[in-house]
Amino acid sequence: MEEIFVDAVPALVRAVISLFIVVDPLGNIPIFISLTREMPKERRRRTFRTATITGVILLLSFALVGRQIFMLFGISLQGFMIAGGILLLLISVKILITGRWEESEMAPESIGIVPIAIPLLVGPGAITTTILNIEMFSVPVTVISVLVVFLIVWVTLRFIDPIHRLLGRSGSLVIARVMALLIAAIAVEYILRGIQELIA
Repeated sequence: MEEIFVDAVPALVRAVISLFIVVDPLGNIPIFISLTREMPKERRRRTFRTATITGVILLLSFALVGRQIFMLFGISLQGFMIAGGILLLLISVKILITGRWEESEMAPESIGIVPIAIPLLVGPGAITTTILNIEMFSVPVTVISVLVVFLIVWVTLRFIDPIHRLLGRSGSLVIARVMALLIAAIAVEYILRGIQELIA
């Protein structure tokens, strides 16, 4: 049992880091602030709580039925890794150029669900990373990684004002671009691994 736990720790750390980089709550802080600036404090907290719960439910759904989705659509892991890697690479390039990848249009009343939970927290990159983590590690590791990342998200949103003051606009932009470089590196790894396994 102890050996299994020791072996699972590096996989969990990798899964948490890869998902956290893509979800990027710190880089999105300026957007969260601007979306909720006019809200009373209590309503803002409810909005962030809704966003966190929605994000967890959505990513856990992919973690638990990811394999079935692959089977239903006849998608191979190698094909998905290459496609997912290309998608993450495009996202990282857009962040590096514009500072963010989201579209500028803001959605209606349910702001905690759209656009904060989807697509700011749980976008194509997060969904892709979650499904790939299932195949690369395991369902339990992926589920735990989702819970850990969204615990960090909840803490970030809970203390968003002091964090925003600490980072400042320039700090947030720097973090967003550093995260974009890491996303690009992960994307290239996905593409190379997919190609290698297809050739093998």
